[in-house]
Amino acid sequence: MDFTTLILSIDGPVASITLNRPDVRNAFNETSIAELNAAFTAVGALDAVRAVLLAANGPAFCAGADLNWMKKMASYSHAENQADAMALASMLRTIYLCPKPVVAKVQGDCYAGGMGLVAAADIVVAAEGVNFCLSEVKLGLIPATISPYVIKAMGEQAARRYFLTAERFDAATAQRLGLAHEVSVPEQLDDCVAGLLKALCANSPHAVAQAKALVREVAGQSVTDALLADTAERIAQIRASEQGREGVASFLEKRKPAWLS
Repeated sequence: MDFTTLILSIDGPVASITLNRPDVRNAFNETSIAELNAAFTAVGALDAVRAVLLAANGPAFCAGADLNWMKKMASYSHAENQADAMALASMLRTIYLCPKPVVAKVQGDCYAGGMGLVAAADIVVAAEGVNFCLSEVKLGLIPATISPYVIKAMGEQAARRYFLTAERFDAATAQRLGLAHEVSVPEQLDDCVAGLLKALCANSPHAVAQAKALVREVAGQSVTDALLADTAERIAQIRASEQGREGVASFLEKRKPAWLS
């Protein structure tokens, strides 16, 4: 699969999707949006892939929308703008719903739409010195398509502030808000990410996918009889699954499970 705005590589169980428009700070345009959607769809369907690394080349992770693309959008009709926005919304949903765990390695500044990429990932590791910014209101816009993911990641109260002020905030603040899970000195960023990917790939691929769906589908629900029944059904099904039986058997027999052989 050939791409012009990103690099897709697979090394053993890890697929890496790397934004590769450093000359424009990895800003989005219609091509990069379509290619990200295609790349995540492809790796999500590969049985051999157990984790996905989302990274970027250059000094910035993602600066949001490409200026030339924004100039084009200014002349779009309402219907064209809606279709264009839906393409971005669909791409973010593809990342969010990817059955493989997605780790975002944020090596540089992350603004506007780039915040949507980060928030749609499962685990976020940022380098010290990185800045984040929801800058849309400075341009008379709003972070609409990225909002479902950013609000889930940083919480409603933080979103109230940063959606409205467009203030920049650092990696330590991103971690405090819950947007970033880990903050690393730049020299150790790759090692920190590698450790997380190793941990993900050591676990049952089926259980990891089901655990990802569990968080997504249970979060925010009231503890009702229906929820109790749903969670009981989930554990009953996975106990009887091939990897569930193998995992318990390997633990009791003090051997590696089949997915590590």
